[in-house]
Amino acid sequence: MTIDWQGVFPAVTTQLREDLSIDLADTQRVVDDLIRDGVTGVIALGTVGENNSLTHDEKITVLTAIVEVVDGRVPVVTGVSEYDTRRAVAYAIAAEKAGADGLMLLPPMVYVPKAHELAAHFKGVAAATALPIMLYNNPPAYRTQIDNTVLEMVADAPTIVAIKESAPDTRRFTDVKTAFGDRYVLFAGLDDVALEGLYLGAQGWVSGLTNAFPRESVELVRAFQRGDHAKAMEIYRWFMPLLHLDADHDLVQSIKLAEQVMGRGSERVLPPRLPLIGERRAQVIAMVEQAATTRPDLPSFQPAAAVAA
Repeated sequence: MTIDWQGVFPAVTTQLREDLSIDLADTQRVVDDLIRDGVTGVIALGTVGENNSLTHDEKITVLTAIVEVVDGRVPVVTGVSEYDTRRAVAYAIAAEKAGADGLMLLPPMVYVPKAHELAAHFKGVAAATALPIMLYNNPPAYRTQIDNTVLEMVADAPTIVAIKESAPDTRRFTDVKTAFGDRYVLFAGLDDVALEGLYLGAQGWVSGLTNAFPRESVELVRAFQRGDHAKAMEIYRWFMPLLHLDADHDLVQSIKLAEQVMGRGSERVLPPRLPLIGERRAQVIAMVEQAATTRPDLPSFQPAAAVAA
């Protein structure tokens, strides 16, 4: 599949049974529900999918199940989040064989590379597979900055085509556009600066809270795309208390709890993460319930294919 890099790509959750074994059937159900609600792509095994809590074989098993249920309806992009280049290459090759349509490539975990090391990591993975690649810039989470120096170093790698920009400083969108024009497709990667990212040149949104409120997420981007800025702003302001959760340390637990409150998934997570407790859990539940009772009016829903037609 040729990826149309635009719209809403939720970072989907990996569902678990009570014994914390992977529930492939429920993971497939969650993904299928999101597609039926209009998302334009899915990110399998991103941060929200608990990538780094799974073994290599578990990742491929989950990815294969997601590719199966998606069945070509939208592109499947999988997170590549590994300690070193060898492991990242091995996963990228296996992901291509499993049917992924693209890769969301993170910097190496733990070690913080210098610019030339980071560029070599990205180009090493790119050379090992034909899949298109979205780089994932998230300095607060991973302590590594994919700055313009790095982007210049990898600009000659034709399969590195997009950037998920999760730096909280929205000036990054303009700086990348100014330096590189249309060389890289930009995606907003932090939920609570998503609309700002769209205004500054992003073509899409890799989202966490879409897992709980997919139709509102899809309509936010569609409203922006058709120039209905009042509607986009209405949805964004309604959504903002929840969108802030995506920038918090416990985003995975919060997003999975939001899914559970909305009847879409389970809050179970893999250790060392544990489900939210006490005041924090009560706070997130109250926020989700408040959002559910004040949802904005949306146009009659149509799947993305119908809108495109």
